[in-house]
Amino acid sequence: MGRGVMSVAVRFYGALNDFLPAARRQRTLECVLKGNPSVKDVVEALGVPHPEIDLIAVNGGPVGFSCRLRDGDRVAVYPQFCLIDPGEDARLGPPPAAELRFVADVHLGRLAAYLRLAGFDTVYRNDFRDDEIVAISASEDRTVLTRDVGLLKHRAIARGYFVRETRPARQLVEVRRRFDLARPVAPFTRCLRCNTRLSEIARDRVEHLLPARTREHYREFRRCPVCDRIYWRGAHHAKMCRFLDAAFTVS
Repeated sequence: MGRGVMSVAVRFYGALNDFLPAARRQRTLECVLKGNPSVKDVVEALGVPHPEIDLIAVNGGPVGFSCRLRDGDRVAVYPQFCLIDPGEDARLGPPPAAELRFVADVHLGRLAAYLRLAGFDTVYRNDFRDDEIVAISASEDRTVLTRDVGLLKHRAIARGYFVRETRPARQLVEVRRRFDLARPVAPFTRCLRCNTRLSEIARDRVEHLLPARTREHYREFRRCPVCDRIYWRGAHHAKMCRFLDAAFTVS
C-alpha cells in the first residue's frame, strides 16, 4: 500500500446485508482506505446506517463508532437483536426507551395510521422535512421509522429503523416484530389524524354533529381534544379489530 493508504476487511451480518448490493452480501469486503477514518464513517460509506447497528468488533474486540481503523484491521458488524450477547457495555445503541414512541417519515403515512390505530404514539406529517424529523427524534426521544437510508445516517439520530416492506399492512407486521410489540398497546385510543389521545364524551354533547343514523344506533363516543374529530364503534370497527388481531398474532 502507498503512503496514507490502508486495507481493512469488513463483514456485515444478518439484516445489515439488506443495505448492500446483492453481489456484496454475506461476504467479507476488502476496502482500500485513505487517511485515518473512523469505523462509523467506513460502515456508513458502505451503505449501512448506524442506528441499525448493535455491535462492531475490530480484530475480535468490541469498539465504539469513533474507533480509528488501521491497516490490516478486520471489522465485524452486527445488527440489533443479534443472537450473541456482547454485554451492555459493548452495545452501540442507546439504552431501551422508557416509552416506545415513533416519528415516521413522509413515505409511511399509512403505517403511521396503523400504529396509531393500535395505540402507539406515532408522530407523522406528510410534509415533514428531514431536519424536522431529526429534531423531533432528538428532542422527544422518538425512534425514526423511514424508507430513506440517508436520513438514518444523520449523526443526531440515535434510534431509528429502515422499514424494508413496501405494503403498509406488512410494514406493521415488520415493525411489530422488530420492536417486539406483542399486542396492540391500547387500540382505538389515539386520533388517527393527529395522534392525540382520545377522550370519552357524552352523546348529548356531540349528537348535533352526527349523521342521523349514527345518532340512532350508537351511544358511546370519543373525541380528539385537538382536532375535534369524533369516533365511535361503527360498522368498520369489527373489520379493524380483525386487522389488528392478524397483524399482532401472525408469526
